[in-house]
Amino acid sequence: MVLLGSTGSIGVNTLEVAKKFNINVEVLVAGKNIKLLNEQIALHQPKVVVISDKKDIKEVKHTNVFAGGENILKVIEDSTSELVVNALVGFLGLGPTLKAIECGKKVALANKESLVASGNFIDMSKIQPIDSEHFGLWYLLQDRPVEKMIITASGGAFRDWDINKLKNATLADTQKHPNWSMGQKITIDSATMVNKMFELLEARWLFGEGKYDAIVETKSLIHALIDFKDGSTTAHFAHANMQLPIAYAINEKMNENILKHVDLLKIGSLEFREIEKERYPIWEIKEDLLSNPNRGVVVNAANEVAIEKFINKEIGFMDISKTIVKAYEKYFHEPQSVEEVFEIDREVRRSI
Repeated sequence: MVLLGSTGSIGVNTLEVAKKFNINVEVLVAGKNIKLLNEQIALHQPKVVVISDKKDIKEVKHTNVFAGGENILKVIEDSTSELVVNALVGFLGLGPTLKAIECGKKVALANKESLVASGNFIDMSKIQPIDSEHFGLWYLLQDRPVEKMIITASGGAFRDWDINKLKNATLADTQKHPNWSMGQKITIDSATMVNKMFELLEARWLFGEGKYDAIVETKSLIHALIDFKDGSTTAHFAHANMQLPIAYAINEKMNENILKHVDLLKIGSLEFREIEKERYPIWEIKEDLLSNPNRGVVVNAANEVAIEKFINKEIGFMDISKTIVKAYEKYFHEPQSVEEVFEIDREVRRSI
């Protein structure tokens, strides 16, 4: 396999699965965590390594190291692996997804921005989602008429906060996720609920037109539900561990134990909550975005810029959602090609 984003949580879990099933790791692509990358190189012996910053090449314990986005595309093109696991964060991940598909490779996709920004121009037959929510929907789908697909959210760092205090939330506050530890950006996205908006949009591209929604499930044990037209509802329970969807991306006929089963008696009870617009203002544009999914590129670009400004203390936490909604209301143009996706992305970023 080619693994993009090897030092993040998804990358680390992917390498655990690769070790379990003796999968050859041909390429490792990582960011700035060179210490962990060197440990991965020693264990998995990749042929090629790519990092983000050229000045760090001398620190990497490998004889075949490159740096930068263009080299990510080149190693994908040059690789013999049939599977590319894309666990990169942000719009940076779109180019590699497109390149992998162009090269006829299967993409195990955790990079949300690929489908959010450019879903209309991606061959879904080449995509195997490894987000737990989309994996859950895929796992539950049967040959029966579907009424609605539902994914779950943890609620993020501020699900129990007094709404009036949110305007004063700091970057450190956003990182206090109630259920697990993730990277900085995705934890902020969880707090704003942008992460779940993106996942709904991804589901729309992956599974086609239909009704989609999300609810808060505070223990993160149910990842997806499907309401069937006959009145029944099924739910996908599993401990929150990315190794399960990753294992199925490697082998769809997975018949080995990957996780411990959820013990309902130990859990005792579950709590469900509505996603409220007062706490998560981004939810105001949910229905319109799902009806106009090609405008996801606007939402993604505005979100990435707003997060950067929030990190730099130029705007407050609640201004992240305000910035996105303002951009969404301003830019109505829908891209007609991949080239226009990149043009709109640049235009939106310049305007904020």
